[in-house]
Amino acid sequence: MSRFEIKMPKLGESITEGTIISWSVKVGDVIKEDDVLFEVNTAKVSAEIPSPVAGRILEILFKEGDTVAVGTVVAIVNMDDEDEDEAPLSTSSEEKKESSSSPAAETPAQELPLAKAVKTEEERWYSPVVLQLAREAHIQQQELDTIPGTGYQGRLSKKDIKHYIAQKQKGTASIAVPKAASQPVSTESPKQQPVSQPAPQPAPQSVAPQPAKPATVTSSSEGVEVKEMDRVRKMIADHMVMSKHTSPHVTTLVEVDMTKLVKWREAHKDAFFKREGVKLTYMPAITEATAKALVAYPQVNVSVEGYNILYKKHINVGIAVSQNDGNLIVPVVHDADRLNLSGLAISIDALAAKARVGKLTGDDISGGTFTITNFGTFKSLFGTPIINQPQVAILGVGVIEKKPAVIETPEGDVIAIRHKMYLSLSYDHRVVDGSLGGNFLYFIKNYLENWNE
Repeated sequence: MSRFEIKMPKLGESITEGTIISWSVKVGDVIKEDDVLFEVNTAKVSAEIPSPVAGRILEILFKEGDTVAVGTVVAIVNMDDEDEDEAPLSTSSEEKKESSSSPAAETPAQELPLAKAVKTEEERWYSPVVLQLAREAHIQQQELDTIPGTGYQGRLSKKDIKHYIAQKQKGTASIAVPKAASQPVSTESPKQQPVSQPAPQPAPQSVAPQPAKPATVTSSSEGVEVKEMDRVRKMIADHMVMSKHTSPHVTTLVEVDMTKLVKWREAHKDAFFKREGVKLTYMPAITEATAKALVAYPQVNVSVEGYNILYKKHINVGIAVSQNDGNLIVPVVHDADRLNLSGLAISIDALAAKARVGKLTGDDISGGTFTITNFGTFKSLFGTPIINQPQVAILGVGVIEKKPAVIETPEGDVIAIRHKMYLSLSYDHRVVDGSLGGNFLYFIKNYLENWNE
């Protein structure tokens, strides 16, 4: 018998563990290569894990809801074709008991049982995959809350929502009737969220899960409500504090005349959209300028380990994206210096779209060597961003505004209306001095001001 071990993958550079949200297979199932085995959630992404081999599932070593360290074996596959009819090596008594007494086993496949309303957000967490399927099937949040789940602690799995949609299309799905909109909502009712918004991610569950904590706690002080951070926000908070403790931050600021680039974009954006199928924004041009600067100043494309400086051979630019749940994630454009403007625009658009629906993979968020964050999206003039460790610099982009400016001409100085933007560079003063940071930032400014694509 040829056995293959399925291990918990590393879905990101700083990820050390993942929580198994749902299994798409069971012991004894015959699978093909690339069939989805399970869905895993980390602090940064939710992802479906495909099988690298074909065969039969012999063992499943962890349950839904278990948090597992990266590299740990979670399942075993028999790859021998002649052993396909062989019985599973081992099935725990607990699994046998669950399979014989679970509601899913007792319920006929053609009909779903009525579901009870849940009480807290922790009891009814939806993965991005489930939310995407619900949105495509035009299932509203109130209806989604009534669909029974067979996953960990009653969670709705991908298999559950697909089965429900299929039964609904046949007219055989049975759901609980939601309360009328005009009826007062009890304080124990779940907080309603649009289906398009990913729900707060729960903290990792241990093998013996503890009772869920209340999502909201009202303090003794009148007019103050205390809410615990969700898992992603906790990770962001820890990462930001760690960065400030690790790197002595310095921020340099320049004003950029974007007039040439603004006029060029206005003249080419329609043709670009027809040709490439994506909108032409300013971010591809800014990313191109940044990649060129990193080539010119490789001392900024580094990381630090103790007293050693690690020079990176690849220029991988991360671009911060706000997700629908209000959290922040940084997908990475790999080898940005090797892409032309069209390639950058397509890559940035695809990564941003995947980020907003929680479809980023581990490769999409790993390997970044420099980060850009766009304050201009929120109409901010500039900011002093915190370095995304283990990188040593981050570029902040402000909003583009029309301003009067003094222009030098052969006939003398004149005042004209120009499109202006602030760029800010925060850098690690352990390895980037003021002269290097200033020259790097001026390179980007000069590249954008003399745009001639």
